Amino acid sequence: AVSDDIELRTKRLLLRPFRIADVDDVYDYAKDPEWARFLLPMIPQPYTRRDAEEFIARRVVASWSIDSAFAIVLDSVVVGGINLHVDERHEKGERGYSLARAYWGKGLTTEAARAVVDWGFSQLSLAKVYASADLRNAGSWRVMEKTGMPREGVLRSHTTTRDGRADQVFYGILRPEWEEASAREHQGSRPSKPRC
Repeated sequence: AVSDDIELRTKRLLLRPFRIADVDDVYDYAKDPEWARFLLPMIPQPYTRRDAEEFIARRVVASWSIDSAFAIVLDSVVVGGINLHVDERHEKGERGYSLARAYWGKGLTTEAARAVVDWGFSQLSLAKVYASADLRNAGSWRVMEKTGMPREGVLRSHTTTRDGRADQVFYGILRPEWEEASAREHQGSRPSKPRC
């Protein structure tokens, strides 16, 4: 069950569970075909309001301990989502994210990603957080690099996309690496740490 009181705050953003009232905001950004260009083919295109309703319904009933999905809220508007899919047995979490195209290139995804990685290590006691992207999606893997994740490798022809097969690039960071980087940056160069 979703815990409605889970909130992470960064310099500009509120990260919180999705709500039924978010349907219109999600539909507004997800109907843009460019938004879904590198997302998995399971994301419908064209994207309808019904798709947004079904997405929100799934998020509201999902097990938060296994698949934590935060709405990315900027100035009271949901502009994207970021999630951490947890493998409890191996103490690792896979981070995924998407953001409305109007907000690309403003550092918002990196800001949200740092908060969620920190939350995964501090609140879920994960040993590792990782993420992957279509190798052609440089914007996505730059977020991983800006979050401090080293590149772990590229798996060739690893996924089926909307326009054929694609290479998948993987990034990951271990808890000691994150803690060491956080300690180095504690001097104030990073946004304030998220609160739960």
